[in-house]
Amino acid sequence: MPFEWSYFFSLFSIPAFWAACWTVVKLSSLAWLIGLLLGFALASAKQASSRWLSAPASLYVWFFRSVPLLVLLIFVYNLPQLVPASGKLLSNPFYAGLIALVLTEAAYMAEIHRGGLLSVAKGQREAARALGIGRLGAQRLIVVPQAFRIALPTLTNEYVTIVKLTSLVSVISLSELLLVGQRLYAQNFLVLETLGAVAVYYVLIVSLFGWGLQYLERHLDLARRKPGTLGEEQLAGLRRDLPAAASREVQARTPGTPAALHLSNIHKHYGNHHVLKGIDLSVQPGEVLSIIGPSGSGKTSLIRTINGLESIDEGEIVLFGESFIQAGDRPDNRRQRAGVRRIGMVFQNFNLFPHRTIADNVMLAPLHHGLGTRVELRRQALALLDKVGLLAHADKYPHQLSGGQQQRVAIARALAMKPQVMLFDEPTSALDPELVGDVLAVIRDLAREGMTMLIVTHEMDFALSISDRVLFMEDGHVQLDASPAAIRTGDHPRVRRFIGLENA
Repeated sequence: MPFEWSYFFSLFSIPAFWAACWTVVKLSSLAWLIGLLLGFALASAKQASSRWLSAPASLYVWFFRSVPLLVLLIFVYNLPQLVPASGKLLSNPFYAGLIALVLTEAAYMAEIHRGGLLSVAKGQREAARALGIGRLGAQRLIVVPQAFRIALPTLTNEYVTIVKLTSLVSVISLSELLLVGQRLYAQNFLVLETLGAVAVYYVLIVSLFGWGLQYLERHLDLARRKPGTLGEEQLAGLRRDLPAAASREVQARTPGTPAALHLSNIHKHYGNHHVLKGIDLSVQPGEVLSIIGPSGSGKTSLIRTINGLESIDEGEIVLFGESFIQAGDRPDNRRQRAGVRRIGMVFQNFNLFPHRTIADNVMLAPLHHGLGTRVELRRQALALLDKVGLLAHADKYPHQLSGGQQQRVAIARALAMKPQVMLFDEPTSALDPELVGDVLAVIRDLAREGMTMLIVTHEMDFALSISDRVLFMEDGHVQLDASPAAIRTGDHPRVRRFIGLENA
C-alpha cells in the first residue's frame, strides 16, 4: 500500500492537531517549570544536615523514580475513588496528567540540581562566609546561579523528555497529539501517515523550545564572552569620578586599647587528629604577623578558626575586646557573622565568583549588607580596583585574568568591606613565580597603611621584611614568636634552618 503523501500533508491543517500541540506545550512547560522548582527544593533538602529534611527528600526521590509514569497517571486520575474531595480537580485529565508528570519529574530534577549544587566548589561558600554573607544569601547570590548554569544542559534534555512523555497522558483520555492521531487512524487505517505527522508535530515542539533553551545556555556561557580592557581615555574618565581616597582608616596603636585579636587556649581536632594544641596569641592593632612552618603544622587551620571557617573545640577568640568565637558555638551564628564582617580573608585559590565581573565581585558583599547604593558601591569598587592596579579590567570575568590579577581582585574584594583585620592564607602559593611580586606589593602597601594582618606564607624573605612578628608553628604548637631581627640574630637553629639562614 503506497504512502499517502497528500493525506500526510493535509494533517498539518487540521485544527484538532494544533489544539493538541498547544495542550502538549502547556503540559510540558508547566511540568518542567514546576518540577524545576520542586526539584531544587528536594535537592536542597537532600543536602541538608538535618535528617528531618534529608530523609523525607531522599525517600520521595527514591519512590517516584521507581514508580512508572503510566501507573502514576492512572492512579492519580482515579484517586477521587479514595479521596472524593479531589474529584473536582483530578476529574480534569489535564490537571491529573500535570500532577503525575510533576511528581515524577521533580524526583529526576532533584538529582540534576543536586549534581549542579555539588559541582559548585566548596571555596565559593567559604568565600561567602568570609564576607559575612549568610547561608541563604550565599545560595541566592553565588551557589544557585552557578549550579543552574552547570545543570542547564541536562535540564534542557529533561524538557525534551517531558514533551515525549506527554504522549502517555492519552491513557487518561487527554486530547493530546497521540490520542488525536489514534482517533484518526482508527477511522481510516492510515497508520504510518498519521503517526508520521504526529512525529513531525513533536519534533517541531522539541526544536522550538530546545533552541530557546540552548540560546539561554549560550547566553550564560561565560567562555563565549569576550574580554574587554578599558582604554586610557576611559580610565581617565573613570578616575575623575572615583572617591578621592579608597584607603581604609588607619588604626593607631595607642596604649590601653584592646588587642585586635586575642586567642586563648585554642584547640582543634579533625577526628582523632589534634591539629591545634592550645594556641595562645595576641595581636595588637596595626601589627603584621607572618605565620610560617612546615606543611601540616596547623598554620591554615589556625587562620581559618579566626574568621569562623573552622570551629574550635576548646578556647575563645576575642576581637577588639569583644567575645567573638567560643568553643561549642553554633556555626555561623549572628555574633560570628557580625565579627566576620570586621575581618577580611584572602584565600590561597582566590575563590572569586566566576559568574560575576571583577567589579561585581568587589561590590557584591557591601551591596548585600546595604553599605551604600549600587552607584556609590560601584565607585568604591572601581577605586579599590585602581588601588590594586586592575581598573582597566573592571568588566572582565575572573577566568579572563591571570592568577596574580585574580589574587589582587580577591584582596580588593576583602577590602571592600572595610575590615579592621586582614587574613592571608598562603596568598602566593598558587601563583607562578613571576606573578608573586605584584601580589606581595599590594600586601606591602597595606602594611604601610597600618592594616592589622596575619599572613600564612612560604615567602621567607617577604615575611622577614614586612612583619612586626614572625610565628613559627610545628606540630600544632607555636614554637617561636619573635621579631624578624631576633630570628636573624638569635639562637633559634630550627627556625633558622627552616627559613634558610643556615645549613641543615
